[in-house]
Amino acid sequence: MPTQKKSLKFILISLFCLLLIIFGEHLSRNSLLPTLATRVDGSSPAIANTAFSLLQKLDEQLCSALGCINRPVSDFSAWKITSVTLSPENAREGLKNALNQSTLQVEIQNRLAIAVLFPHLEISLTDAEEMEIKTIQFSPQEWLPSTWMDAHPDFLKRGAPSGEIFRSELPMTLPQNAAGYRVRIFYP
Repeated sequence: MPTQKKSLKFILISLFCLLLIIFGEHLSRNSLLPTLATRVDGSSPAIANTAFSLLQKLDEQLCSALGCINRPVSDFSAWKITSVTLSPENAREGLKNALNQSTLQVEIQNRLAIAVLFPHLEISLTDAEEMEIKTIQFSPQEWLPSTWMDAHPDFLKRGAPSGEIFRSELPMTLPQNAAGYRVRIFYP
């Protein structure tokens, strides 16, 4: 008899701990999922990808049973700037062009295995001595391709899908003494 009571007590405590873990995951899912999310660019180990996939399936089951608010996170580390090019619109005119019209071509990717809020882009223009002469900021509505925004009208609420790569061409007028540039992403 005492062995059965101990075994029943152990089973009940184990079930209680399991339920506590499940409800803890559900209550802290908005901070837990981004923390555990793997990278889709191949830099995460295969076992981590599998474990996170199982966690997402468990989370989906819990959300269907208990209800969830699915909202994307703002995670700076999710974004990777894969390429940036700043080129004059008409290279032949060169210095003759008084307006100094240029096009910034930028490509960034959401590397996380979850949706992430869109960041802002900031371009810092520098002179020949690397001194900052102008800063230009673009909101997501300004830098995202219009065709993509038209196809995804609720993009600000849903965020950037996992692994999605965004390519944009942004026209801009540069100061005459602009010699270099830096591009960064940020959340206001």
